[in-house]
Amino acid sequence: MPRIIIGRQSEASDLKRLKEAESELAKLKRMYSNLAPENRALKDLIEKKL
Repeated sequence: MPRIIIGRQSEASDLKRLKEAESELAKLKRMYSNLAPENRALKDLIEKKL
């Protein structure tokens, strides 16, 4: 069920939560971009050994 936004306080709260979510998403994207090449290299190594 969608929330009903009432007044500036709710808008400010929603904006704060949105910014926090965007920050968390950026952090997770950086983590993924750091781990994905290592994961691929390990998979390639395993395939070569089998």
